[in-house]
Amino acid sequence: MPVQINKQMNTKMVAIKKKLEKQRTELLWEAEQTITSTISKEKESFPDPTDQAAAELDNNFLLRLRGREQKLLKKIDEAIARIDGGTYGVCESCGGPISMKRLEARPVTTLCIECKTRQEEEEKMLERKA
Repeated sequence: MPVQINKQMNTKMVAIKKKLEKQRTELLWEAEQTITSTISKEKESFPDPTDQAAAELDNNFLLRLRGREQKLLKKIDEAIARIDGGTYGVCESCGGPISMKRLEARPVTTLCIECKTRQEEEEKMLERKA
């Protein structure tokens, strides 16, 4: 059964899309700044091995952070595509509607709260067995 989109929901989805596009732009800008910063830091030389190690740790941390942001960028792109395709707000698991409150809080979500809760419970059970 397709989820019905009313005018108020459509207006909120447009606002969510703008929020996602802004977040995407900011993440890309930050990534560009990291690359620029990394290139300039590579040119620096540290006479003290401790300073060099600290700089490498900082750089590795930034790169891990950017890796997580890369995954978020993919989720943002997928959410924007769902909005454009008319499937945004539909739970990928049960096919039911995802509440607007949940979408506003977590715009990249693909599961309704019930399915997400069930998924987390299943993950906890698997962790306990491992």
